[in-house]
Amino acid sequence: MVLEMKVPSPGESITEVEIAEWLVQDGDYVEKDQAIAEVDSDKATLELPAEESGVITLKAEEGDAVAVGEVVCLIDTSAAKPEGDAAPAEEKKEEVKEEPVKAEAPKAEEPNKETYASGTPSPAAKKILDEKGIDAASVSGTGRDGRITKDDAVKAVPSMGTPTGGSRGESRSKLSMLRRKVAERLVAAKNETAMLTTFNEVDMSPIFALRKQYKEEFKEKHGVSLGFMSFFTKAVIRALQMYPAVNSMIDGKEMITYDFCDISIAVSGPKGLMVPVIRNAENLTFRGVEAEVKRLALRARDGQITVDEMTGGTFTISNGGVFGSMLSTPIINPPQSGILGMHNIVERPIAKDGQVVIAPIMYVALSYDHRIIDGKESVGFLVAVKEALESPEELLMDGNVKKALEL
Repeated sequence: MVLEMKVPSPGESITEVEIAEWLVQDGDYVEKDQAIAEVDSDKATLELPAEESGVITLKAEEGDAVAVGEVVCLIDTSAAKPEGDAAPAEEKKEEVKEEPVKAEAPKAEEPNKETYASGTPSPAAKKILDEKGIDAASVSGTGRDGRITKDDAVKAVPSMGTPTGGSRGESRSKLSMLRRKVAERLVAAKNETAMLTTFNEVDMSPIFALRKQYKEEFKEKHGVSLGFMSFFTKAVIRALQMYPAVNSMIDGKEMITYDFCDISIAVSGPKGLMVPVIRNAENLTFRGVEAEVKRLALRARDGQITVDEMTGGTFTISNGGVFGSMLSTPIINPPQSGILGMHNIVERPIAKDGQVVIAPIMYVALSYDHRIIDGKESVGFLVAVKEALESPEELLMDGNVKKALEL
């Protein structure tokens, strides 16, 4: 019996996928549930498992875009599993007749035709050119019959614009469906929203102090690290509840405002940027946020993230600081109306209580859709985030650190 394997639907609204890589060869014997291919949708990369055991016949090439429900391979389930590789038949060795090698008379050495008059440098000129790292071929001689003189070598200047060596190659590769979709969404966000960005800075000293004091106890008890994402997520949730317009989006002529906080977190995966969602983050503790961030980041890194885990979200947090970014203007993740950009933490001189002190400072940026979020809401939101991060014990932990961290 020959089984036709069709492309399953990876999720709602997805009509086609792209064969990213076949993990088996045409004619291979595959086991049931063995991963036979990786397919890219516009939201994620998924593995395609064999539905039955048998010999596979591929019907699509790598890079082909195939519609959901289309046949991509055949599996002959009646084929027996090979017991082992058959020993290859011995090939007959063809006799090679060796012909006697005829000794050739040595060729007389040709006299060196190269002279100073043919454009080569004189010994003095050559020494100067070598010291300057200049190829003699790039120098025009002014001596008799093009001879490069010492004066020519002294006046020669290395070329600063025209490449004279090194690799000049290039490569061309097809963008994955996921990368193409990301590109389309980024361009759409720039073209279809009135995007504006506001900035602020945060003194991270209080959070540094809390992490230094409690991170070992937190990790020992909960099995996850006490990172920055839980503080930022908690601060964002508080600010969204204070300024609900930022937790809204446009649907045609209507504005939808949510009473829950589904926080998207931008993470870098093997196939590019992915944005999994922490559902109802307002109900999670510090431990719950850190555990969910770790789970989603590992699934994205291992290529196991699903479409459902990346669908939705009411607000996005992007941490470019892990790559060393000092400041950026993050692009809105449509149809959301706001995104918070975190950046690297650098010790900088700041004024505090009339004194200049050194403190760990992070620049933060809020990009927002000005069609539904006014300057008052956007600036107020970012100030609320700053206040919460600079007074975490009071504003995020209700004055009880151990209870908030479940210690």
